[in-house]
Amino acid sequence: MSRLFSCANPDDREAGITIAAESVKDGGLVVLPTDTLYGLGVDAFNNEAVSKLLATKRRGPDMPVPVLVGSWSTIRGLVREYSTYTRLLVEAFWPGGLSIVVPQAPSLPWNLGNTQGTVMLRMPLHPVAISLLQKTGPMAVSSANISGEPPATNIAAAQAQLGEAVDVYLDGGECPVGTPSTIVDVSTGQVRILREGAVPRERIAAALSLQPDQIG
Repeated sequence: MSRLFSCANPDDREAGITIAAESVKDGGLVVLPTDTLYGLGVDAFNNEAVSKLLATKRRGPDMPVPVLVGSWSTIRGLVREYSTYTRLLVEAFWPGGLSIVVPQAPSLPWNLGNTQGTVMLRMPLHPVAISLLQKTGPMAVSSANISGEPPATNIAAAQAQLGEAVDVYLDGGECPVGTPSTIVDVSTGQVRILREGAVPRERIAAALSLQPDQIG
């Protein structure tokens, strides 16, 4: 049976984060709040759990699962190279609504889907998400919805779609941003926006000392 914790109360929040972290380490599915949308997450290095996440969302490995981290420093162990573009984007927008596609470190034992040697990383701007990530380490996290259905901006919407497939729900209230993150791909050495969302193109260009039309 799923367990629900309201994070509005400090004691319930601490208990919920602790139990959610234990569930993640045991291969369970957790729904957590972020600044943009609610996420469905598992241990990024537990390939069986990642497969369960994809099955729960009813989608295949052709749409790889992003990874959330709880600190700037975590990214350095996950990437093949920490490029200038990556550093500037991290410093300008993390924690926040920007996901960055980078070349992944070749030795990582995870299987996030058909990544073609890359990984999408983000540090969310939400205290519950950060607290959980600091206990679990990197988590594979996708939006908390069935593929093709509207993403959840509150816990009720996530529960309505995912039900008892989830082990722990952390209720952090309505997501403050409520729109998906912007996705920027710097894996080839060029800058491409794959999805414009919470962070506009103009702010990305300014952070990289580029003109907006220099970004693909």
